[in-house]
Amino acid sequence: MARRLFPRAWINKSFYFQARISFVRVKYLFLTWLTVFVGGWVIYVQYSNYTELCRGHECKNTICDKYRRGIIDGSACSSLCDKDTLYLGRCLSTSPNHQVYTGGWGDVDGVIRCRVGEVLHYELGEEPEPRREAAVFDKPTRGTSVKKFREMVFNHFKSKLGEQANLASLVTQILTVADGNKDGHVSLPEARSAWALLQLDEVLLGLLLQDRGHTPRLLGFCGDLYVTERVPYGPLYGLSLPWPLEAWVPSEARRSMDQWFTPSWPRKAKISMGLLELVEDIFHGTYGSFLMCDLSANHFGYTDRHDLRLTDPRAIVSEDAFRRTMRALHCEKDDDCVLGPDCRTSCDMAQRRCREEVTQPNLAKVCGALRDYLLRGAPSELREELERQLYACIALRGSVGQMDMEHSLILNNLKALLWRQISHTKDS
Repeated sequence: MARRLFPRAWINKSFYFQARISFVRVKYLFLTWLTVFVGGWVIYVQYSNYTELCRGHECKNTICDKYRRGIIDGSACSSLCDKDTLYLGRCLSTSPNHQVYTGGWGDVDGVIRCRVGEVLHYELGEEPEPRREAAVFDKPTRGTSVKKFREMVFNHFKSKLGEQANLASLVTQILTVADGNKDGHVSLPEARSAWALLQLDEVLLGLLLQDRGHTPRLLGFCGDLYVTERVPYGPLYGLSLPWPLEAWVPSEARRSMDQWFTPSWPRKAKISMGLLELVEDIFHGTYGSFLMCDLSANHFGYTDRHDLRLTDPRAIVSEDAFRRTMRALHCEKDDDCVLGPDCRTSCDMAQRRCREEVTQPNLAKVCGALRDYLLRGAPSELREELERQLYACIALRGSVGQMDMEHSLILNNLKALLWRQISHTKDS
């Protein structure tokens, strides 16, 4: 009897063992298939995003075609299209219509920006359809004199910046920039390139602020493609996480993580002083007042010497343009009166119109952005006074009487406090 039971037990055990092996094989086969499927999907999504976002070859081909046909010209055209000494490097684009690349121009590292038209249809494996292109190089027309072009530029600035006393000198500065080959004359192709560039608000604002060292210098241009010097460090603070993790990290945890990846405190103080000086220069500046409507950290960077640079001037709008925009808006509530993430006014419920006065001035918004940045790691003997001044700054409101005087007082006190702390260090 025992002899009969032994083979049966052995057979049952063998069958169980084989079934277990089969189950393990199926499980691992399924996991392998799932990994391949998910990996393939991720690669597909990333490739699709890259091919849609990064269209630098299209931008270069369009610009060089117009250059060779004599429609446009500029200081970067020959290097880009003939000599190949200006080349596109790594793609940094976040929008298909606004191309951004790192680049090299001889020994100079730069950032190349170019506008391309809208792609109407695109599928993986297909060539993008021809872009729907606006006629950005049709002005000035043939026969336009330099005097007439100067008048065109003046009127354009007036429409963008309002009535300002120094517009004539700004026009002269732009004509000097437009003379790409520095022969003392602005040719028609050069004028067309300059006019196309001036339609881009970020170029105009960059030129207005670069003399004060707040924005990267314009190195050259060809049509509406332009090259600026590269800012080595950016964003101002924060950590770029892989996109699958972005949605899973709580906002409070992300806010804390952003402050971990910052320079030492004295260097943060110097960078912060640069941001405060930017606020000072655009508050009743040479060409009017400007509003900071997007204080995201990725719009700012800093140099090896920890000097702040505004890397994306689109974060700033002229106060005159802001007022015009608000006047045109109908509203039902205050949240309807917003321009960008950080510029807002209140709604006049009786008129159903947005008021023109900004609710929070630039300085208050900047202090709010700098609060965690400066307080983390601040010297203990400074922290209490720094915190008090920052909160007084954040409390500023646009409707406060004598706001100009209060604004200047708080700004100067904050700058003096930071300067006293770092003036004796090598970071100053």
